[in-house]
Amino acid sequence: MIEELLFQLEMAAPQVALGLVNGAFYALLSLGLAVIFGMLNVINFAHGAQFMMGAFVAWLLLNYLGVNYWGALILAPLIVGVFGVALEKVMISRLYKLDHLYGLLLTFGLALIIEGIFRNEFGSSGLPYSPPPSLTGAPVDLGFMLMPKYRLWVVVVSVVVCLATWLVIEKTRLGSYLRAATENAPLVQAFGINVPRMMTLTYAGGVALAALAGVLAAPIYSVNPQMGSSLIIIVFAVVVIGGMGSILGSVITGFALGLLEGLAKVVYPEASATVIFVVMAVVLLTRPAGLFGRA
Repeated sequence: MIEELLFQLEMAAPQVALGLVNGAFYALLSLGLAVIFGMLNVINFAHGAQFMMGAFVAWLLLNYLGVNYWGALILAPLIVGVFGVALEKVMISRLYKLDHLYGLLLTFGLALIIEGIFRNEFGSSGLPYSPPPSLTGAPVDLGFMLMPKYRLWVVVVSVVVCLATWLVIEKTRLGSYLRAATENAPLVQAFGINVPRMMTLTYAGGVALAALAGVLAAPIYSVNPQMGSSLIIIVFAVVVIGGMGSILGSVITGFALGLLEGLAKVVYPEASATVIFVVMAVVLLTRPAGLFGRA
């Protein structure tokens, strides 16, 4: 019995590691979605395309300008964030007083356009992007499992970025301004705060988080135009389960569902692709506002 249990734990370790990595991406992407929806009330379906853009910008920086991974980790979110600023100024800002459906339709169309442009330019086959030499080599022994260095780095960065974003929004003056602007923008503007600029920077920040996740994902997944569309449905499920607009809920739910998905591949592999959606259905039936959301 004990030997069988140890064997099961040994078999589960690689899937737990994979679940942690997937959970890190779910958390980062759902964090950006939660920030945009919670602060701007816009359902940003283009988030997956912006995640893909982050990976492609890192690849382009390396292959055309010689900028390595560490430089891309800073430059790619900034470049895609600037794209987000232009997008918000031209299109997204016109949706704030309209029904959520308009934002969903617009950003869904933008996602199709962006993905189509990259597919036309680079094709559908994946492009390789190697991790930095300092994050390759022998895996790290965590005691209960071996974890590849780069995947461990992804998990650590995701936790740090998610925690820092939550602290900025919940514990700083800037975050209090953002939360107040979502409740009563005219009153906040009467105190001399530039609310439209805050909205623009909030959208750009959410987009930059997606791009950062894209750079982190580039060495793990092949850089291809479909890499965002394959994740965005799962990420939306994570946001719904955590509670639309709940930043902490999205982060916790992202990591938890990544682990659950990994364990499902060990216990019942056939259910691993649907377990997140089963959880979503159960949560919506029992808590329509999500685990951490407010009605």
